[in-house]
Amino acid sequence: MAEIGFYHLRTTGPEQALPKLLGRTLAAGQRAAVMCDSDERVAALDTALWLCAEPDWLPHGTREAGDAALQPIWIATDDAAPNGARFLFLVDGTASTRLAAFDRVFDLFDGNDTAAVAAARDRWRAAKAAGHALTYWQQTPAGGWERNAARRS
Repeated sequence: MAEIGFYHLRTTGPEQALPKLLGRTLAAGQRAAVMCDSDERVAALDTALWLCAEPDWLPHGTREAGDAALQPIWIATDDAAPNGARFLFLVDGTASTRLAAFDRVFDLFDGNDTAAVAAARDRWRAAKAAGHALTYWQQTPAGGWERNAARRS
């Protein structure tokens, strides 16, 4: 079963929150897959990762760039993880049917959107019912993360 963290975005969007989380992932020696809801979001995150100031280098790729197996971070509209990633990042309310294929899953959702919060609660209940280990993280005003709850099913 996967360890799934629900990340309640309150002060920034994924373009600002993902770089630090992905930087920590790479620092831990892991690869990541980022699942988006559209090709437009893939392109926006691709640009954001190239331009982010901290960390200053996040090697990544997309289907457009190719060479998936060589990419430490893969950004796409599916969760196939052709780069061998064991960490999956879900944005824009995307949901994976392969949660158990990953060691860790990061579900980032917009805490300022009531529909997104309700959908995240539904994903929480489904993941809990499937037996995954769950944690809940809330974004602080400074953009960091505060762990608010942990439950094991």
